[in-house]
Amino acid sequence: MHIDFLREVFRENRAAASFVFQDTVYSYDWLLRRIDEDREYLTQSRLPPGSVVMLHADFSPHAMATMLCLMERGDIIVPVAPDSEHSADPYAEIAAVDFDLRRSGDKWHVQPRTSHIKHPLLSALTDTGHPGLVLFSSGTTGEPKGVLHDLTRLLRKYRTRRHCHRTLAFLLFDHIGGIDTALYSLANGSCLVLAEDRSPDRVCQAIERHRVAVLPAAPTFLNLLAISGAWQRYDLSSLEIVTYGAEMMPESTLRRCREMFPGVALMQKYGTSEVGTLRSKSRSSDSLWVKLGGEGYRTRIVDGKLEIKAESSMLGYLNAESPFTPDGWFKTGDLVEVDGEFIRFLGRDSDVINVGGRKVNPAEVESLIAGLANIKDVVVFGKPNPLMGQVVHAIVRTIDDEDAGQLQRRVRAACSEALDKHKVPMTVEITDRPLSSERFKQLRREPSRR
Repeated sequence: MHIDFLREVFRENRAAASFVFQDTVYSYDWLLRRIDEDREYLTQSRLPPGSVVMLHADFSPHAMATMLCLMERGDIIVPVAPDSEHSADPYAEIAAVDFDLRRSGDKWHVQPRTSHIKHPLLSALTDTGHPGLVLFSSGTTGEPKGVLHDLTRLLRKYRTRRHCHRTLAFLLFDHIGGIDTALYSLANGSCLVLAEDRSPDRVCQAIERHRVAVLPAAPTFLNLLAISGAWQRYDLSSLEIVTYGAEMMPESTLRRCREMFPGVALMQKYGTSEVGTLRSKSRSSDSLWVKLGGEGYRTRIVDGKLEIKAESSMLGYLNAESPFTPDGWFKTGDLVEVDGEFIRFLGRDSDVINVGGRKVNPAEVESLIAGLANIKDVVVFGKPNPLMGQVVHAIVRTIDDEDAGQLQRRVRAACSEALDKHKVPMTVEITDRPLSSERFKQLRREPSRR
């Protein structure tokens, strides 16, 4: 019932490819049969409809078929990708998970969990018989929040047929962007190419081999792709669109993307775990100005920060206070500037550095440093200072070895020439440790010391 409109698309495209995985093509006919087989298996396994199910998986045809089956049954799905396995138990407690579902070999295995007291929002959703989705925020600067969605609301926007493009699934299975990519592709009878390895060479290899038209990616990955040179080693002529989001896009990285993909449309995407993914329109491929909205979404700017009112908004957090205003607007915490219908993101309000009462957006400093020679990656944040409250601190990874003193002088000189004095990093540190997570999302904090 809940995915009848998707089943209709699948039936119309029975012979077409729904997925490519490990160089094997899976048809929409296969997907329909797999959903039915999973439904029978879960019934035989005595997993009652309406259960809270933690689905341990990355993108694969079988994982997507099972997720669709759980939606159809009215279950509440808690997807957990492999790189989150170390946090699965705390997540399970927050979401009051009833069953774990893991795939081993060619079979799924159902394992009951000890019952937990369910959050009232979970109980209320179960009573409606609607399927649900629990996502966890990335938690790069704090404890991850459990986001609960009513999937009947989240699925509504996919009922409108749009473009059919062969797309690479880059963002992860438990990320709102990854789920949006998959549902958009399936709702339009498209083919989703599932990447086994998200390294630049393997991604480019998949694009070349399977003639991918759309690449959704994070700016951190696109920067890594440019530095690696992998884009020059493969035929990427099939690409028509590269979308980017999930974090700030430095202007220097956008310029590199224009060089890598001169004939490709570069489009900024925006979404959050709390409200889903909005339709967006970039002013141009070389612009960071973007127009957001679309059916079911409204936006407004309050005190320089973006707020969103959406039909697809989450029901609430399972372990945190509500981020909504009394009249239902979601406070994103994203700082923006406005030019007519377009906005440009400046960074997160929570990331702002307070230097003697003057504010510094780390993204502005990072963008400048990222454009300098021999810089592979950079992160900027505030360090406590007894006189100024905070000072600006930069950590960089270089492409080639460079003397630390020379690098600090070079970075500070470039920043002094282009930025106000209080925005210039007081200290510049070189590291060989990753400055982004395994999800290619920037970690705005000091890297752990192993």
